[in-house]
Amino acid sequence: MTKKNNDFKIDVTSEIGDLRCLLIHSPDSGLGKVVPSKAQDWLFEDIVHLDTMRRNEYDYYVKLLMYFLDPDKIKGKLQQIDSEENNRSFFKPDNKNFHASTKVVEIQSLLADILIEDDIRKKLVASVCAIENCTYRLQQKLIDTNPIELAKIFISGSLGNDEMIFAPIPNLIFSRDIGIAINNYMLLNKPAKKARSRETLLARYIFFNHPLFAAYKNNILEIPETVHYFLRPGEEQDEKTTLEGGDVMMVSPQHLVIGCSERTSLSGANEAMKLLFENDVVKKVTIVKIPHKRDYMHIDTIFTQVKRNVWVMLGSLSALEDTVEETNVMKWFTDKKSKNKTDIIQFEKGKSKPKLFKTLEELLSDISENDLQSGKKTKFIYSGNDKFPFDAREQWTDSCNLLAVKEGVVLGYDRNDKTVEAFRKKGFDIIKVADLLQKFENDELDPQEMKDTLILMPSSELSRARGGFHCMSMPLFRDKIL
Repeated sequence: MTKKNNDFKIDVTSEIGDLRCLLIHSPDSGLGKVVPSKAQDWLFEDIVHLDTMRRNEYDYYVKLLMYFLDPDKIKGKLQQIDSEENNRSFFKPDNKNFHASTKVVEIQSLLADILIEDDIRKKLVASVCAIENCTYRLQQKLIDTNPIELAKIFISGSLGNDEMIFAPIPNLIFSRDIGIAINNYMLLNKPAKKARSRETLLARYIFFNHPLFAAYKNNILEIPETVHYFLRPGEEQDEKTTLEGGDVMMVSPQHLVIGCSERTSLSGANEAMKLLFENDVVKKVTIVKIPHKRDYMHIDTIFTQVKRNVWVMLGSLSALEDTVEETNVMKWFTDKKSKNKTDIIQFEKGKSKPKLFKTLEELLSDISENDLQSGKKTKFIYSGNDKFPFDAREQWTDSCNLLAVKEGVVLGYDRNDKTVEAFRKKGFDIIKVADLLQKFENDELDPQEMKDTLILMPSSELSRARGGFHCMSMPLFRDKIL
């Protein structure tokens, strides 16, 4: 069982402070059952080779996180962890050799922990069976199932390895989408698609019932439906109250950015902002409305933060207007009159008049220079080195979706060559994760001493899912940077 950790706390005040604790979910057997005919229904972009995704890609992510967040679990043990005879037991939540870190926390372990309690198990089984239309006999069978096995069933949708009893939830690897830590509060999501209902249900039960979060039970916020939801006609996206964690960024201690996108509605952003202001969680909320396109599913697919004064972003969506050549007819109508318009408006608690920003660069510069007091001119690293078609190609494979493990040290996919070039030109060191892990293990490099580095992660299968390491992380605790 994941024990209650007296040092555990929820406290996220930025996107770049030293990462101390996060929630992840390693690829489960459900990902290996996604078929082309159902991929769109299950909100998964492609079918993946599960063993490659685990062994050759995601395992590197877990090992890297361990060296930064929980080195005692891995330092000096890398050869043993990687040995064939261990058969990846270090990464398997149902195995006695599982790392069971309280800093790199696995969702499946937390779920298994709460299912030990009879009352919780019966209630959660009933809830899952209700939304999945299970038979009564199956419901009784699940109640009598071992908690560790039951947690696997709830996530993978399968009894054992073969018999599917309901759909998998492959998007659970994108742990950020189920909730977001804002200072010492947790804001739980409200997904746009029915395929993610079970994820949300499991997350709700974990946060409200696991002893790890007991001290924060009163700080868990859930977005309600608007008063007139049941009376509204139609199913228009902006009318629904939806919000996903990939559209929420905690950029400074009192400032939250919420994206309105394909998955987060204006109503969802509005309800979240009201809830946060009412509970005095933040003083400022900026709404960034991006085009409702699959290319830009969440705001973290078009920009993420690297340092106080450095951001990576998609230039074609955010370029400043003065870059348009006034005499170029094609440029004028493509850039200035484009439907790919980003609207940015900032609200402050207690102030009646909001503030408008013309461009993403203007907003992000304001965050860096005013909120974070960077003292330096804000720099932008553009996807694909801001050249077509590489900008669009590499944004599609998450060149802008980076996770900072500390300020200036970020994780990204190894396939985005032009974006890597752009990082190098801005003075960043580039290193492949396999080489970095060996340097850590051989005491050639200290994770805590690293600066201005892009760590390249293998990505042939992970990138098929259309989400990067920002998506695959739910930070629960970061050191303050101010």
